[in-house]
Amino acid sequence: MKSLFTPILAALCLGSCASRQASNNVGELTLLVGTYTSGNSTGIYSFRFNEETGHSLLLDSAILPNPSYLTVSADAKRVYAVNEMNDSTASLSTLDFDAATGSLQLLNRQLTYGADPCYVATNGRLVLTANYSGGNLSAFPLNDDGIAEPLSGLFPGKATGPDSVRQSTPHVHCAAFTPDSLYVFATDFSADRLIRFDLFTDSITPSSDSTSVQLTPGTGPRHLIFAPDGQHAYVIGELSGQITAFDYHKGKLIPIQTLAADTTGARGSADIRISPDGRFLYASNRLKNDGLAIFAIHPENGTLTPVGYQTTGIHPRNFNLTPNGKYLLVACRDSHIIQVYKRDIQTGLLTDTNQDIQTDQPVCIQFVNKP
Repeated sequence: MKSLFTPILAALCLGSCASRQASNNVGELTLLVGTYTSGNSTGIYSFRFNEETGHSLLLDSAILPNPSYLTVSADAKRVYAVNEMNDSTASLSTLDFDAATGSLQLLNRQLTYGADPCYVATNGRLVLTANYSGGNLSAFPLNDDGIAEPLSGLFPGKATGPDSVRQSTPHVHCAAFTPDSLYVFATDFSADRLIRFDLFTDSITPSSDSTSVQLTPGTGPRHLIFAPDGQHAYVIGELSGQITAFDYHKGKLIPIQTLAADTTGARGSADIRISPDGRFLYASNRLKNDGLAIFAIHPENGTLTPVGYQTTGIHPRNFNLTPNGKYLLVACRDSHIIQVYKRDIQTGLLTDTNQDIQTDQPVCIQFVNKP
């Protein structure tokens, strides 16, 4: 269901943003924002965002419960969003999307059979949701129209980690398709491991136990990302506050380095991203000293070197970079803003532009090129 533009919706944008429309279409993107809906937000919001100026303009919204994470199909015609509910209504939503206008229209919802789905990924044939409280990974085939069909696979995680509170029950937090399109790796938070799955046309199957990657006990792996070169991967540990770097080759992740993203012991590290040029990695931390740790990536061996730290608003659960790498946007959930930072391409460091996008409980940011 699509909502109409209302005064309440307009209040999500800065009062001046209506005057920010660019005189031409150069650098215009569509920005999609997922939110929690326990407050004033009603679902997913779309904005026009100019990646040359950092200016934004509210476009449309779709009413959905807790669309806390979303992703967009390669042809930009479909949006897949989790509905992070802590009960049997937890689901995956497929939406029709027009990147030119920002319009969103709900097409269907499929139950995840795992509570609190908090991550979604697709390769164009299959959609995966990581279900935090359900402690499992859900797989949904896509039909020819890119619409998710009912659940075709449900894969449980384990709870073998040492934290008697945070790891007492299984939690699966993220799933990533490998660059060679042959495998999927999922972060098994409560077992301190990465589970490997063999990838088929429209399904996945767990690989042998020997292919799982065991991390240091108490890591609490949260998000996993592959580098643009396809040869390296990085995992952020929510509990340990550490990043583990890997070489990737033919389905194998080989650890090469572990270093701290959080030095305060906050046990709230969250997201991890790499700049489009592959030169810098960013990781967000919450609960104490909220902000982003910044690292330079060695161009040959993929190892990391700390280069800075940018404090942000409260609870930066998710962030993203514009395709040209000029801006980095941070969803500060508890400050109810999306902060817009200009990025130094040479140093990787950030400068606040003070062009905040006012949004209630923002928790996911995705960019789409405008046709």
